[in-house]
Order: sequence, then structure tokens, then C-alpha cells
Amino acid sequence: MRILVTGREGQVAKALLARADAQPETLIVLALGRPELDLTDRTSITRAIAGFSPDLLVNAAAYTTVDKAESEQDAAFAVNRDGAGNAAAAAAAAGIPIIHLSTDYVFDGDGDAPHREDDATGPLGVYGRSKLAGENAVRAANPAHAILRTSWVYAPWGNNFAKTMLRLAGERDVVRVVADQHGAPTYAPDIAAGILAVAETALAEPRGAGWRGVFHMTAAGETTWAGFAEAIFAASAARGGPTARVEPITTADYPTPARRPANSRLDNSRFQSTFAHALPNWRDGTERCVVELISTGKRPD
Repeated sequence: MRILVTGREGQVAKALLARADAQPETLIVLALGRPELDLTDRTSITRAIAGFSPDLLVNAAAYTTVDKAESEQDAAFAVNRDGAGNAAAAAAAAGIPIIHLSTDYVFDGDGDAPHREDDATGPLGVYGRSKLAGENAVRAANPAHAILRTSWVYAPWGNNFAKTMLRLAGERDVVRVVADQHGAPTYAPDIAAGILAVAETALAEPRGAGWRGVFHMTAAGETTWAGFAEAIFAASAARGGPTARVEPITTADYPTPARRPANSRLDNSRFQSTFAHALPNWRDGTERCVVELISTGKRPD
């Protein structure tokens, strides 16, 4: 299986590259970023597809700076809406499917139940609106699409909550973390495994309808940002790494330019039944990430 991935430095792109390194006889992944592949330039995407001849395109690149998007709306929409549409259209022209990554931020976060794919959306900020517009652009440009909404992504590389917490634990004894936002921290290598499950089904059933559409794909279970931080520190302390005490705070105590959904829970049942694949519990991913960062001493950045 040959997969072209948009974005070279992203957490999911690197996780897919790691999977390809682990199974070189069955999986070839090429991850490209600017200038070789620029989502805002459809010609560059078409050229990359022609040069690599992939079986499938994964759009993992995005404008992800949530707070900065509030003051850079044009930039966010250029990548997350127009760029997603460009990627989908280029894939359609080449006759290949696209797997597009989206986010829990397309919802307003109301209620206590996990959001289902057909629930009403209602983004709270520019980032969420641009990602929702991207979903619509992908849907319109390429009927052979799977849109995967995930949440709270982290990895042993890149900039993310897990690495920030460990850095802060090395600098202070107490870390204040929001405790009234609920969701599922999702480990990038587990997202990569989920993407491959979708890709296998899409390529095995190219004319099938069941694998197409929107799916929620997050780690099992749920927690808060404070609960996630506590799990990170516990795993680190068990391995002689930095740790700190978590002081739970409310969203109001930590104002940000962009509002965050209070309820980022996503119902994964449709994904699991369609692809016969379930992502591990968020605690499992947390342990593996901390082991990678602390016990082995690796710094994949």
C-alpha cells in the first residue's frame, strides 16, 4: 500500500512514517510539506500525486494554532477549508480516495453525551469553523472520502500537551490545569493505526459505500485536561521522570482567545463497527508516550 500524506512535520504524519518503517514490505508512506506540497496550491498536490503514484491520499496537514486562528482567519481558512478542498480534488482527479483528518472542535461542546456523527455541529471559534468548512469541501470535491474526527492529539514528537506537562513538571512543583473540559486524549500512533484500518477497507472495497463519510475516531474512555496531566505525571514519576501536583482550575480561570468545547467526547461506535477496529484506552496511549519520552530517553523531534 502506497500512501501520500500531506504535512511532513505533523504528529500523525510522523506516526504514519514510523509505521511504514516498521513494515517496509507492505507499507510505503511519503509525507510531503511545503514547498514540495502546499495545500494552498492545487498544482503542487497534483504534481506530488503524479510523482509518487499513491493508492490513497491522507490529508493530515492543517492550520492548528487554535488561539492564533482568531486573529488569522484568512490563513486558517486558506489551509483548513481551501487546502482540504484542493487535496480532495487532486485525489479525485487521480482516481484515488482521500482520508481527511478533522476535529472535535466542529461541535459546540454542549451536553454530557458523546457526540455522534449526525449530531448538529456548532463550532465556537475560527479554527472549528475552518475545519468544518474543510469537511464540506472534501465532501464536495471527492465522493471517495473518509473524514475522521479525532481529539486531543499528542505524541512523543511535535508540540503537544503531554510534552508541555513534562516540561512544566521540570520547572515547578504545581501545575494548574483545566478540569471542566471533557474528552479523550488520543495518541498519534493509534490514530495512524486507525487510518491504516480505513485505508485497507477503502482499497479492498473501492466502490463500497460503507467506508465513506464521517467517522469519529478517538481513544477509548474519557478524562479532563487535569486528569490527563495527572496520568502523565504518574507515569513519569514511576519511571524516575519529572512530576508535579495538579491544581484543578476552571475554564474561566484560564481565559484564552478561542473558546474550547466543554464536551469533546465523541461516539466511536460507527467507526468500530465499520472498520472492525477500536483505538486503545487513553491511559494506554499515555503510558506508551511517557515511556518513549522518559524511559528510553528518545527525543524523536
